[in-house]
Amino acid sequence: MLLLSLLCACTPRREYVALSGPAQGGSYLVKLCAREADCSPEELKQGVDSILLVIDNSVSGYNPSSLLSRFNAGEDVRPDAVFRELYLRSRELWEMSGGAVDVAAGPLFDIWGFGFREGTLPSDSLVSAVSARCGMELLPADVDSLFACRPKGTVLNFNCIAQGYSSDCIAGYLRSRGVRDFLVDVGGEIVCEGVNPGGENWAVGIDRPVDGNFTPGRDLEGVYRPLKSPCGIVTSGNYRKFYLVDGRKYSHTIDPRSGRPVSHSLLSATVVAPDATLADGIATYCMVAGLEEASRFIEEREELEACLIYDDGEGGMKEWCSSSFLLTER
Repeated sequence: MLLLSLLCACTPRREYVALSGPAQGGSYLVKLCAREADCSPEELKQGVDSILLVIDNSVSGYNPSSLLSRFNAGEDVRPDAVFRELYLRSRELWEMSGGAVDVAAGPLFDIWGFGFREGTLPSDSLVSAVSARCGMELLPADVDSLFACRPKGTVLNFNCIAQGYSSDCIAGYLRSRGVRDFLVDVGGEIVCEGVNPGGENWAVGIDRPVDGNFTPGRDLEGVYRPLKSPCGIVTSGNYRKFYLVDGRKYSHTIDPRSGRPVSHSLLSATVVAPDATLADGIATYCMVAGLEEASRFIEEREELEACLIYDDGEGGMKEWCSSSFLLTER
């Protein structure tokens, strides 16, 4: 959802390289200043690929042999470091969002067809029954307690923060190898630090949330240059994952509190936070909460910035941006 735009000077000041490969059903792209690293680009790529493999084997819901898949299937397994950290971060986001971001609401996504199983238009009785038996409020705060005596039928889905977390892990690895100027993009979830090859702040293009727009950069709302470094930048929206039944649009954003897809004017939320895991979770929260609640939430927190694009009710789009979020070059 975020187009990486490298706006470079005519004569680059630094030697940069690009690393790329498959990641979590999509791809990743890393741009970094190679001269800062204490190893070769080839070794850096091996490190990045290894990190993504560890995360996939731990918390991918699409990998049938992952720790998460086995946990969801009811197997007797033990948490690893990745699972522990994601569960704790998910708990923090659940509390911060008042239950709007809930990784334990996976069964709700399944019955609406946006989880790990197929399904569409569940009955009211099914929504009520599933809502009653899932949710973070039913689970312990401690990870070991969760694995020791979890409620029957517990299913977790970390999709709302997994890619942001992956970007953070890669960024941490690059720092450990001495790199201080880089941009990490895992499926559109971005971490940037330092400057681009032209010595300027990194630039990120924000797509207009037009239904069915699957081509990043085809129709930009604007370009954002973060003023804080490092930071995570993530966009969430309802314009790429939805289905239509009898002329009604059902978005992939499910409100765990109601058990149903959201219905409001907000089309996309781009969130800037100290790390991509937080930005990922808050972007999801914004899409659940809607324009008014989300804008208040962002303005109350100095560590967050956001651009919210919404339907103006007259066939067009408008944007709300927090005070320090500036879009340019439209």
